[in-house]
Amino acid sequence: MADPIALTALALDAAFGWPAALYRRLGHPVGLFASIIDRCEAGLNEPTRSFAMRRPLGILTLLLLFIVAIGPALAIQTWLLAAPGGWGWIGVAILAWPALAQRSLFDHVRAVADKLDSGDLPAARAAVGAIVGRDTAALDQAGVARAAIESLAESFCDGVAAPLFWLLLLGLPGVWAYKAVNTADSLIGHREDRWRAFGWAAARTDDLANWIPARLSGAILCLAGSGGWRILWRDARNHASPNAGWPEAAMAGALGLRLAGPIAYDGVMHDKRWIGDGHSEADGGDIDRALTIYLRACLILWLIAGGTLWLR
Repeated sequence: MADPIALTALALDAAFGWPAALYRRLGHPVGLFASIIDRCEAGLNEPTRSFAMRRPLGILTLLLLFIVAIGPALAIQTWLLAAPGGWGWIGVAILAWPALAQRSLFDHVRAVADKLDSGDLPAARAAVGAIVGRDTAALDQAGVARAAIESLAESFCDGVAAPLFWLLLLGLPGVWAYKAVNTADSLIGHREDRWRAFGWAAARTDDLANWIPARLSGAILCLAGSGGWRILWRDARNHASPNAGWPEAAMAGALGLRLAGPIAYDGVMHDKRWIGDGHSEADGGDIDRALTIYLRACLILWLIAGGTLWLR
């Protein structure tokens, strides 16, 4: 039953995203995960505790997230699918809908291109700052465009392909368990001293959860972009993450751009390796080309979900 659920959830997300009215009234489900993580981090990740002590406390935090994500999702899915009439799967699809981010990702990246096209660099920096973690105040036009394209490629995996993968594989419990892990990784899965021990479990579990989806994402982006395979195989491992380099390398190859490279975080420049061997002077037009590839890649995901339904 996962396939009509997945297709319906994809359709709802593509049509509506996560509406602002719902966000104002209900927030977003990942906000619950973020609240739990913040409270656990504040109460358990005390700097006075040893590295050896903070790591198991981080594992306990991740287990709590799994309980919160999987338990209710499994109970609700079981109840809905057993409901008389056989229409409970629609309710499951509605509950899976917020886990996908096709529409919101497109809208956020499109906003960056619009600001660049209008010549408003400060507004473009602000727009890209909403979707990336790097310092944006000193970015030039090319830096803003590359940041938007890199975020689009990486988030195609984190926000669309990976949630869909786990939804197809394990249903509602699978997709929300993935979102819980991904949220934990984004908040505490860092290498700085404060989080290295406490966020270790979140970071490693997120790496595992994205291992297959990241590689599938890279292949799908190459198919959607009609190229990029050489850069995918050559440069996917240039990224510090074992997974993020795959969709970024695919996008870089398909666009003929150089992505990544030196990046500043919190005022500190990090000499990251380049991905791709094209030019690095990206602009709003390159973002538009990246969005076209992204839309085609999303269509391929729809075809995959539909294909699994047809096979069953």
